[in-house]
Amino acid sequence: MALYNTVCFLEFVLDLGTVKRPLCIVHFLISFSPSRNEDLKEMLESNKESLKLEAMKRVVGLIAKGKNASELFPAVVKNVASKNIELKKLVYVYLVRYAEEQQDLALLSISTFQRALKDPNQLIRASALRVLSSIRVPIIVPIMMLAIKEAASDMSPYVRKTSAHAIQKLYSLDQDQKELLIEVIEKLLKDKSTLVAGSVVMAFEEVCPDRIDLIHKNYRKLCNLLVDVEEWGQVVIISMLTRYARTQFTSPWKEDGVFDEHNERAFYESDEEKTRDETEAKPYMMDPDHRLLLRNTKPLLQSRNTAVVMSVAQLYWHLAPKNEVSIVTKSLVRLLRSHREVQYIVLQNIATMSIQRKGMFEPYMKSFYVRSTDATHIKSLKLEILTSLANEANISTILREFQTYVKSQDKQFAAGTIQAIGRCATNISEVTDTCLNGLVLLLSNRDETVVAESVVVIRKLLQIQPTQHSDIIKHMAKLFDNITVPMARASILWLMGEYCERVPKIAPDVLRKMAKSFTSEEDIVKLQTVNLAAKLYLTNSKQTKLLTQYILNLGKYDQNYDIRDRTRFIRQLIVPNDKNGALSKYAHRILLAPKPAPVLESAYKDRDRYQLGTLSHTINTKASGYLELSDWPAVAPDQSVRNVEVIEPTVKSKPAKSSDDKFYSDSGEEEEKGSGSSSSEDGSSSSSSEESHVQKNSSQTSEESDKSSSQSEKSSSESDSEKKERKTKTPLQKKTVKPTVLGLEPICTACLSFLFLLNLSIEVLPVLSKAEQSWTYVTKQQHTKTIFVNVINQHSVLQTFSYSHWSTLCVSLFTQLCPLSLAFPLQLSGPAFVPEKSHDLLHRMTGKGLSAQYQFPRQPCLYQPTMVSVQISLTNTTDHPLEQIHIGDRSPTGLNIHCFNTIECLEPEASVTVFMGIDFNDSTQAANFQLCTKEDHFSVSIQPAIGELLLPITMTELDFRKEQGKLLGMNESSATITMAAENMTSQPISRPVATVANLGMVPSSQDNVHRFAGKTANSGAVVLVTVELRGESTALITINTEKSVMGSMLLRDLKLALAQA
Repeated sequence: MALYNTVCFLEFVLDLGTVKRPLCIVHFLISFSPSRNEDLKEMLESNKESLKLEAMKRVVGLIAKGKNASELFPAVVKNVASKNIELKKLVYVYLVRYAEEQQDLALLSISTFQRALKDPNQLIRASALRVLSSIRVPIIVPIMMLAIKEAASDMSPYVRKTSAHAIQKLYSLDQDQKELLIEVIEKLLKDKSTLVAGSVVMAFEEVCPDRIDLIHKNYRKLCNLLVDVEEWGQVVIISMLTRYARTQFTSPWKEDGVFDEHNERAFYESDEEKTRDETEAKPYMMDPDHRLLLRNTKPLLQSRNTAVVMSVAQLYWHLAPKNEVSIVTKSLVRLLRSHREVQYIVLQNIATMSIQRKGMFEPYMKSFYVRSTDATHIKSLKLEILTSLANEANISTILREFQTYVKSQDKQFAAGTIQAIGRCATNISEVTDTCLNGLVLLLSNRDETVVAESVVVIRKLLQIQPTQHSDIIKHMAKLFDNITVPMARASILWLMGEYCERVPKIAPDVLRKMAKSFTSEEDIVKLQTVNLAAKLYLTNSKQTKLLTQYILNLGKYDQNYDIRDRTRFIRQLIVPNDKNGALSKYAHRILLAPKPAPVLESAYKDRDRYQLGTLSHTINTKASGYLELSDWPAVAPDQSVRNVEVIEPTVKSKPAKSSDDKFYSDSGEEEEKGSGSSSSEDGSSSSSSEESHVQKNSSQTSEESDKSSSQSEKSSSESDSEKKERKTKTPLQKKTVKPTVLGLEPICTACLSFLFLLNLSIEVLPVLSKAEQSWTYVTKQQHTKTIFVNVINQHSVLQTFSYSHWSTLCVSLFTQLCPLSLAFPLQLSGPAFVPEKSHDLLHRMTGKGLSAQYQFPRQPCLYQPTMVSVQISLTNTTDHPLEQIHIGDRSPTGLNIHCFNTIECLEPEASVTVFMGIDFNDSTQAANFQLCTKEDHFSVSIQPAIGELLLPITMTELDFRKEQGKLLGMNESSATITMAAENMTSQPISRPVATVANLGMVPSSQDNVHRFAGKTANSGAVVLVTVELRGESTALITINTEKSVMGSMLLRDLKLALAQA
């Protein structure tokens, strides 16, 4: 319909003949075609990486052009787990842009972002953190906090830089995290990378700008790194160091101070030079750290970035001795060749500087001459600077320039030039008469704006020397009839009234003319007419008494209440009567009191109260976030706080396993289900050299057996990297590693039996020797039904390793092959509680007599282990049978649903209960499908609670604590709640927890600690819940699971249930 209306509109335009080129219509229709984004959606959902990559390039191009691409969010977010690095980068760019707008959809991929934080590629890790910090949802604040802490310790400076950027986002989302963020900032401030310095200082300025103590130890490092930091980081650091220096050093602006370059030697001087210099005491000696800052920022005046040059200029203005500030002049003048936006900011700062120190820019006065191509605001600023630079030596040159500017077609600029002439006349007494004569000549100008401004300026100048310029007042009175601008007419009337005694014959005649046109004048002119009448009544009442009464009567009935009030006041003041006799005695002193001469000042005179280069200085108002510069301290604080202790390096043996290796250890273990590749295919996924060596030997053995093609291919892919490792690694037998996994024997036995029972294509398996505490390879062919009895006596030992080496491998194998992320076999238990509450699936009115309700029986699904069992009760409330009841179309299309068998006939008033299985994929996203009869189709939806996606498991307290220790950090969520005192026992706690979530109870040796365990139905991820009673009415709820979003949602439901129990 919208497209049809558009076509109709274009046909109408064509009829009018306004569209000359038909191609414009084609482009117009294409730009509004709704199928354009549909093509992108199809490309993004295709199976070809090349199409997805091309689609993402086009989407990012749309974003760059300012187009709205938010409707593509669901299609884009599906590719967030892509293995194509280029595609993943583009997806992250898109998510950073729209994650805040599409928060719910972004939260569904949060586990993918968490996995990407451990990706071997530093760009992916940084992009994942950037997207994670762009999701503005308070519920993931703990996840963001832990991600930032981990990224701050990353080996890549680019990732650490990104973590500094994320600090600011997290602080704006939750300011309660300030103390934790300060700890991260303190750590990053010690970073020696130039890539990190600017970002962490920006975070410092945003989170804790008052914590100057964090800068002390890093001050000299920041000064020395400044030249190598990226440009925008330089701007931030210079601004921060400016504020720091104003609090730590004494003022260099002392009249008797010494500021020559020999002071720089104080930083490097030897003891002999120091002793010699002590005899020559100076009133002021610059702090070496103060000099270090000035010296290291000076080269940045050559920067090509205008913001950097401006930052250095403001630093010198606020910190350098007065005789050194002129260093920045030439660099600032160079910036005037930039774009007009840059010119505007630079000229504003020069205007402020030129008021206090004219000598700085006087040699470059020609650079401020106005060009015809300059914008009005640029012209006004140059005019302001030229006026400030005017002195006795150059005033003649400047006035010649002003004469040209007055003739400009830009009326606003011409008026500003006249004001500048007035300022020059006020500041330089030698040219006052010359300027006045020139302004009087402008009164004959044809332009009303020029004449009006001239009158206003002349009035101000005449107030300075009124006795010498009565002829000018008479000349202005003669021109009064030709001047129509209200402000100019009001100024002339004010002059007549103020100096009426000097023009006694002209002033009454002007009043007579104003009496005739009083009703048609502007309000400002009427007010000055009333004032003129009152003053002439007091000085020449014989001639003006009747005129004054006439004007006062006109003003008494004027429409403007200001004029009416002024008229009443003047009448009571000048006309004596019985009531106001005392007041009329002072009328002369009130109305004809001498007025002080106006002071013509620059509009930029008071802007120096703001730091140069800031937004507050530009708008002349304190902006939000502005940090004021403090005054110089009278006594310099202790400079030893900036001393850094140098720790002598000591030679240490290289540890067998570094923490950096651990960062990449799990990169392959978190591959998505169905990816078709195992973690061992990537050499970077090994967590230690021992595991790599074990995998090498395992691969070699597999090649010798030649029984599995998949295993041999994997071995050949690893052989090259393993040969390189062999040269550098020490023999494995020489290392003694203490076993770190407790209860390993049943773990490995279960793993071994699991492999054989599944009949997997693995030819060589490790078996534990109880007697020798070692592992042996045993081939599957040699393994008999008595699998755990005589295995040690077999003679197929291929290679022997220590106990601890195989512990890691066996646990890793079991973790990858079993869908459960545990080191021991899980056993499902029966539900602790089955809620009887049912939910409406289809109302009988909507279903035309067919009513449907569903509930979760909390039983393992018989159709597929990853599905959630759903019980549906169907009721026929009509008076006729319903036939062919079945499940129709489902949404989303990839939703895995096991439907119930078709119900051929449901008699009236009859009910039937059926079961179906739904794989919710560990998400609370609703399953939408159609419930159909022979005649009708009804759209229904099943929305699972987060607790119904779990299955209860049995677990000992020891196993619970082991697994809980593996699920800390970002995998842990906790909250404290307040409970009623009568509910602080086992039964009132277990019942609400079991009602909310399908969890199994874990035996506890502590009366105040209650533990519950379960696993997710789809992925088998462990979910551990701990409720610890504290005090009389408080309890701490802790949830540990690798599914962070599920943990946060479950925590919210448990808090509500326990608080209301």
